[in-house]
Amino acid sequence: MSTLGDDELSLVLKWVYDQNDRKSFSQVCKQWLRVEGLSRLSIRVLEPDLIPNFIPRFPNLLFFESQIFIPDSHLEFVAKTCPRLQVLNLNLRKTLEEFDEVDGISGSEDVGDDGISALANGCRNLTKALLRKRTNVGNAAVISLVRLCKNLTSLDLGRCSLVDDQAVEAIGCSNSIRVLNLEACSLITDHGLAVLATGFVSKTLKKLVLAECDRITDSGVSMLKHMCCLEELNLAECGPKITDSGGLVVSSLASLKKLNLAWLINLSDVTVIAIAENCVNLVAIDLTGCELVTGVGVRAFGNHESLEYLVLASCHSICMEDLSIVVRCQSLRDIVLDKGLRMWIPAAMQVHISMFCQLHWR
Repeated sequence: MSTLGDDELSLVLKWVYDQNDRKSFSQVCKQWLRVEGLSRLSIRVLEPDLIPNFIPRFPNLLFFESQIFIPDSHLEFVAKTCPRLQVLNLNLRKTLEEFDEVDGISGSEDVGDDGISALANGCRNLTKALLRKRTNVGNAAVISLVRLCKNLTSLDLGRCSLVDDQAVEAIGCSNSIRVLNLEACSLITDHGLAVLATGFVSKTLKKLVLAECDRITDSGVSMLKHMCCLEELNLAECGPKITDSGGLVVSSLASLKKLNLAWLINLSDVTVIAIAENCVNLVAIDLTGCELVTGVGVRAFGNHESLEYLVLASCHSICMEDLSIVVRCQSLRDIVLDKGLRMWIPAAMQVHISMFCQLHWR
């Protein structure tokens, strides 16, 4: 084996998938340690403080993940050392408050605009940037990612509370992003949504999450009609300013396959019926907590040809007769009902529903 060169060892290592086996491989000798490092494509960092010590071994990384706090300086080091990175997953596993309460860790030194901007500048082949719950990340980081990483297709900014319309305007200029998560980015307004819906990104975006963006109103939602490729839309908990006026615009998006309208308390049967009639490709819809929705609206899905997943939790104006019509939808596979209704729906009716689809309680 000592006569094998680096290229031959790399070919052998391609057939070693188990991480423990790869670790054993790297412990044979210095040559094998070097080859294992050069061929490593992904890494999950559990101790960010040690990044300067071990990252130089892995210059060809394509996937970098860390679910805990990491300072800007260490991410800048990664940017200089691993220029081929394609996927950056920094989604936090817990919120800052959870860290403080459970672990006694402060997030004040967590990665922010400087670290992300440095990485965008050094790793321009990025296709995915997942930054959920990184509360120090703001507009400057987003602008750098969008402008420098021309192949960026997925951007998760969920609960990045500093992100506002300025960042959304930059995203609107992208012609590559297909998945965008802006959950709980509460500074985003109708203006930002309008720019997003009319920019270049409107021609490529497939999935858009706006859940808990409570400054958005019917005015902003009405601009979504320009997103001709949108397949997944999440407007859950966006507040009472979204009514049937915005709901009817959503129903005009014929390309929609998944739709979450949970807790939009001012949406009524008018919106639901329009969605059932116009969104012929719809596979899943969540109407949790839509208090104004009744059996009249829900029955409209009885003849739908694509719907597979229907959520009606906390919808209290639905009766057994309504359900018996809904389950006639031949494509329906799963229906979720409010657990409070369980005692009121006869066992025979529950069995009847289960004959057509899987019944769940929430």
